[in-house]
Amino acid sequence: MEIDNAVTNYLQQQQREAPSELAHYFSEFEDLYERKIWHQLTKHVDTFINLPEAAAYRVSIYTEFVRDWQKHMNKVKLVLFALAAARQFDSIPAASEFMIKISEEVNKPDSQEAYALASLEGAHFRLLLNDLDSTRETLEKCEKMIQSFSHVEPVIYASFYRVCADYYKAKAVFGQYYKNALLLLACIDIQELGTEDRVQRAYDLSIAALLSDTIYNFGDLLSHPIIESLRDTEHAWMLTLLLAFNSGDIGKFESLVSKLHGQPLLKQQEPFLQQKIRLMALIESMFKRQGAGARAVSFGTISAETKLPAGEIEHLVMKALALGLIRGGIDQVEQVVTVQWVQPRYLGKGQIKDLVERLQQWEIRVKETALKMSQTTPELFA
Repeated sequence: MEIDNAVTNYLQQQQREAPSELAHYFSEFEDLYERKIWHQLTKHVDTFINLPEAAAYRVSIYTEFVRDWQKHMNKVKLVLFALAAARQFDSIPAASEFMIKISEEVNKPDSQEAYALASLEGAHFRLLLNDLDSTRETLEKCEKMIQSFSHVEPVIYASFYRVCADYYKAKAVFGQYYKNALLLLACIDIQELGTEDRVQRAYDLSIAALLSDTIYNFGDLLSHPIIESLRDTEHAWMLTLLLAFNSGDIGKFESLVSKLHGQPLLKQQEPFLQQKIRLMALIESMFKRQGAGARAVSFGTISAETKLPAGEIEHLVMKALALGLIRGGIDQVEQVVTVQWVQPRYLGKGQIKDLVERLQQWEIRVKETALKMSQTTPELFA
C-alpha cells in the first residue's frame, strides 16, 4: 500500500496544532503508519480515542486516518473506533445512520461479530429516538447471531446487555431490565465507569429491584460493588430502603415513605410496595422460624409481624405460595400456616448474627436429643 499524502498531511498538521500532551500520539501514529505496523497502530489509536481529552479528535481521526488502513485491522476494533466517532455527533439521527453504514460495511462472512456489534450500537441510537420496534427486532436478530458464535468478545456481550437493559428500561419491564443490567456489569470493569454513571446504574437497578413483581431476593444487587456507589450521595436512602426490604423491616420502610414520595415511579407504585414489604416480612418471619423448628404459625402472629389485619393474612400467604416464596399449606379452620421451605435469602450482618444464634440453638437441641437417647437406650451407645 502506498503511503497516502493526505493521511500524512493530517497527522503532521495535528502534531503542530494539538496540545502538547496529545501531539506525540500523532507523531507515533505517523511512524507506525509509514512502517505499516498495523497491530501496534491499532493499539495506539485505541489508547488515544479513550482519552477524555481526545474527544474532539475522535471524528477526524476516524474519517481522516483510520478509514485509510481499516482493511488491515480487527473489524471489532474498527466498529469501536467508528462508535467513538458517532458518539461525538450532535445529531442522534446522523449517528444512527452512520452506524447503519458501518454495519453494512462489516457485514461479511469473516466479520459477523463486528456486524453484530455495529448493529447493536445502531439500535442503541434508534432507541434514543424512541424506535422501540426496530430496537427489538435488532436485539432478536443479534441474540441469535451471538448464540451461533463459537467465541464472543466481552465487548459484544456488554453491548447486547446494555441495549437490552435500556430497551426494557424504556418499556418499564423492571424484571428484565434488572437481569440484563446485572449481566452487563458482569461484562465490564465498573471502575472504568464514571462516578455519575455508577451512581445512576445503581439507582436504576434499585428502582427495578423494588418495582419488579418477580424479584424478592436482592442478593445479586446487594452483594455487587455497584451498590456502594449510592453511599454518601443524595440517593443513599435508596440503599437503606433496599436493606429494609431485604430484611422485611416494615418500620424502616415506613420511616422512608417521605423519601419514596419524592420518586415519581415509587410513589405511583406505593400500594404494590406496601404489599411487597409485607411479603418480605412474611418471608423473613418464616425464615427465622425454620431453624427454631417452629414451622406452624398462627394468623395472629403473622398479622402482628406484617402489620396487616388478620382478615388479610390468608390472601398474603396465598400470594407468597403462588410466587414460590414459600412452600407449605394453610389450615383455614385453625387459622394456621405451615411452612416446609422458604426461598433462600441474602443475609445482612444482623441476619447472619441471627442465623448463628439459630445454629447454636440447633446444636443445643441435637445434644439434648442425643443425651436423652443415650439415657433411654444405653445399649445403642455402648
